[in-house]
Amino acid sequence: MNLFMNPSVKIMGIVNINGDSFFSGSRVASGQEFCARVERLFAAGADVVDIGACSSRPGSTYPGVEEEWRRLKPALETVRAQYPGGSTAGTPLACTPPEDSFRRPLPSGIRFSIDTFSSEIVRRTYDIIGPFIVNDITAGQSDAQMLPLAARLGLPYIAMHNLHPPHLDGCRISKIIRTRPGENVVDNVIRFFRGFEKRAVAAGLQSWILDPGFGFGKNVEENLELLDRLGELKIFGHEILAGISRKRMAYERQGRKPEDDETLAETRRLQDIAVERGAAWLRVHDV
Repeated sequence: MNLFMNPSVKIMGIVNINGDSFFSGSRVASGQEFCARVERLFAAGADVVDIGACSSRPGSTYPGVEEEWRRLKPALETVRAQYPGGSTAGTPLACTPPEDSFRRPLPSGIRFSIDTFSSEIVRRTYDIIGPFIVNDITAGQSDAQMLPLAARLGLPYIAMHNLHPPHLDGCRISKIIRTRPGENVVDNVIRFFRGFEKRAVAAGLQSWILDPGFGFGKNVEENLELLDRLGELKIFGHEILAGISRKRMAYERQGRKPEDDETLAETRRLQDIAVERGAAWLRVHDV
């Protein structure tokens, strides 16, 4: 199956503007590298590019809102300058990617998502680039203002299953978080999103995407069970995003590393299964 030619599957390509994310191929260290990677992702077929200024790999530490913003702001100014309808104000990174190499944006006009759990980052980002997708690995648990702000701005929102989310004042990202004794991983995810659904309604948030959080607080066996039973999450009536790309479930049992070619092959096999089970979005390092 060629997922990237399937119009029913939306592809989110990853750009990490930090030096700590687990897969080196997604990291950029300069303005030129940022522009080149964004161009490659869109030219290869990405519908949306997901920009992350802070790593969420196991053992990483959140550096705080101001450091996140220091990394993110130049990239956002470039996005504003380089895309139709954007202003040329500010001090964007120097690049002029050919517009005709990009895929058309989503019907909403959105091309970018921002990987953050800070409502302040969301507010500042919106002031620079306008509408985008909020990709929140904490499902609003780390910042009480996140859901109300996303609702007020009318932003699409990705809520991820995460039992022990990080805090805005800085903490290490947890490695493995077990579910309740006797509770299987799918039951846990369903229970979590029933609670999130109530919080979203209370905040007035209607447009949200469900991310079951592959690799977050789950061992390989739990991840594979969750993948096999992914279709059970359709009960919420929201699109499902699968972030499987180059994670432990794709390489640990084979004794490989995230960068290995065999890991990419296994990633794509698992992504095929995710789409067969109902995933409408794939968050990927390789397009």
